[in-house]
Amino acid sequence: MTSSSDRSPAVDVRSSKTYEIRTYGCQMNVHDSERLAGLLEDAGYVRAPRGSEGDADVVVFNTCAVRENADNKLYGNLGHLAPKKASRPGMQIAVGGCLAQKDRDTIVKRAPWVDVVFGTHNIGKLPVLLERARVQEEAQVEIAESLEAFPSTLPTRRESAYAAWVSISVGCNNTCTFCIVPALRGKEKDRRPGDILAEIEALVADGVSEITLLGQNVNAYGSDIGDREAFSKLLRACGGIDGLERVRFTSPHPRDFTDDVIAAMAETPNVMPQLHMPLQSGSDPVLKAMRRSYRQERFLGIIDKVRAAIPHAAISTDIIVGFPGETEEDFEQTLHVVREARFAQAFTFQYSKRPGTPAAEMDGQIPKKVVQERYERLVALQEEISWEENKKQIGRTVELMVAEGEGRKDDTTHRLSGRAPDNRLVHFTKPDQEVRPGDVVTVEITYAAPHHLLAEGAVLDVRRTRAGDAWERRTAEKAAQPTGVMLGLPKVGVPEPLPAATGGCGLD
Repeated sequence: MTSSSDRSPAVDVRSSKTYEIRTYGCQMNVHDSERLAGLLEDAGYVRAPRGSEGDADVVVFNTCAVRENADNKLYGNLGHLAPKKASRPGMQIAVGGCLAQKDRDTIVKRAPWVDVVFGTHNIGKLPVLLERARVQEEAQVEIAESLEAFPSTLPTRRESAYAAWVSISVGCNNTCTFCIVPALRGKEKDRRPGDILAEIEALVADGVSEITLLGQNVNAYGSDIGDREAFSKLLRACGGIDGLERVRFTSPHPRDFTDDVIAAMAETPNVMPQLHMPLQSGSDPVLKAMRRSYRQERFLGIIDKVRAAIPHAAISTDIIVGFPGETEEDFEQTLHVVREARFAQAFTFQYSKRPGTPAAEMDGQIPKKVVQERYERLVALQEEISWEENKKQIGRTVELMVAEGEGRKDDTTHRLSGRAPDNRLVHFTKPDQEVRPGDVVTVEITYAAPHHLLAEGAVLDVRRTRAGDAWERRTAEKAAQPTGVMLGLPKVGVPEPLPAATGGCGLD
């Protein structure tokens, strides 16, 4: 628990003041944005209605710095808000996240109508900085050089009643040449295992049945506290929490993926048979240029071990195409690994210069036309493999955790959607009885597409859960709490349903 002295003081504002948060980038930014929402609501703001973009009293940009045009996108969005701000006395704009940590004073020089700039290490100061900017009538730029308080000590507005992020570490000790995250997020800092488990237990008591352990390099957990097996121990400890049905984690690094982690995954029933393992490239020379500490043989060896221990595991990955110096032979090695690993899904990216990274200054930058052609070949191969792997699911009986808002066509098809234990998305026939998000249904897979499965027959079983009860309570209280779920400390965020398709923080 966190004492009141550990947190920024609440700032009194009129309850009618609204806020909007625009989030870019990785899972950590999504997690941080939920904390920003919690801070603002703790200070008396209320979330602006959906669809009212730019009409809030406070608009917060939580930025990402890993894309070549990230700054252009930010300043373009800020430019669109300038006339609105000019016509609305009292409106405030804040910029936080990785780009704010990187550019600092540059933001208010290029966009002088911005009121607050804050970094990745001091998100807890946002309400105070907004009030200071209002009183002093001048921009407030405050960038901390190191973490002031672990984010989990901050209030959070959690969006899901049944699933949540649990951050186990922040920062990264790697020096990948394409990634600026360590410079902006700092060195890895681990939470104490007892604090993590206490947070999970509080979540489960509130109705959460699925958690995703989150870190920039999640399986390096323990390096800061001097225990090389800390991550596998944490997974096993999660298995002892009554009521916690599903445990996932993202994103691991092959360097730290040890046999004890594989054993913990295989032997802990509520750790799901899913693994997101970033490859980046299948070429040893390119991996060396990227400063990735593994090579093709090591990566494929991990995949083989995971499949031997967990035969039905669905493995996904991240791949960068067109890294400086990548030859056609190098690219063919990537295709070779894709064929051998048979990923259920791959998040593929065309390399783009990321300001502040060593790779941006490397010789051998690949022409856009070449990168595009390679990218299309990779996507075509992975689509074929994803479809073939999904077809293997036909005839299987699986338990789905019913999801909220994942099936965009559910209303017209009279279906519902859910996630299998291996995180595959399944659309299923809506049963006669009530099924709530967070409940569990048993279905038989009848059809496969590259990115989803169908269960077109009758639902075999419906299990009402505490998570479904929590969703029902939240829905009933929606008039009083328009969006989200506020918890007592410890606080958490909510995971995306799939491994995030990011271009930076998640690319470990």
